[in-house]
Amino acid sequence: MRIASLGHAVFAAAMIALGMLGLIEGDFASVWQPVPADFPARQPLAYLCAAISLAGGVGLLLRQAEALAARVVLVYLLLWLLLLKAPDVLHAPAIEVSWLGVGEIAVILAGAWVLCAWFSAGGGNRYFAFVAGDKGLRNARLLFGLSLIPLGLAHLAYVNETAAMVPGWLPAHRIFAFATGCSYLAAGAAVLTGIRASLAAALCALQMGGFTLLVWLPHIVAGTRDGFQWSGTLISLALTAGAWVVADSYRKLARPSAAA
Repeated sequence: MRIASLGHAVFAAAMIALGMLGLIEGDFASVWQPVPADFPARQPLAYLCAAISLAGGVGLLLRQAEALAARVVLVYLLLWLLLLKAPDVLHAPAIEVSWLGVGEIAVILAGAWVLCAWFSAGGGNRYFAFVAGDKGLRNARLLFGLSLIPLGLAHLAYVNETAAMVPGWLPAHRIFAFATGCSYLAAGAAVLTGIRASLAAALCALQMGGFTLLVWLPHIVAGTRDGFQWSGTLISLALTAGAWVVADSYRKLARPSAAA
């Protein structure tokens, strides 16, 4: 077993947990439900996706399987984005929630891309040259920066919905919603321009982690059996992990070669 960074460990744990939840529920994560109920072989597909997530997460923690697992997870998430999220944008490009779904999965995809770049740095082939090594890291960070824009716009476009999710004991819910939306936009600009990009990525991971702890985790602690709350918590964790891994990519000591 090798842990390249703490973000790497959390990312693998999130993929494992999402896979386990999918196998238990026999369904896709309920906050990522673009698959129609009458889709052919829907339940077997749900089990397959859960198995890929679980196996990919475990493989990310194994030295002999980490490179392959990173590629599998990368392709798996890319297919989710292209086949099940991108069509929403094509059908309703003026509706912000369509872009939000793309942005969320792109954050997780960026984290998987960083891991793929790390683990393929010395052994990638020409088919994966685009995602490996330093070039892969730059591309992953670019994707991450772009993904933060729809997240920020969604907080501003749906400020009432965002404010409703803020815990009751926190004051100024609407201001909180505006502030988090603006912080995503500022972080996206920082990552895309390279100005304080490392700090921006780290603060983004911290903000996403705050959402996981303050908005989603209390439902789990309270003992809920609601699949929506469980999948929402795990997806929020995966978002946090994706941003965390990207933030780790700016630290040279986070490289696997130095963290074995």
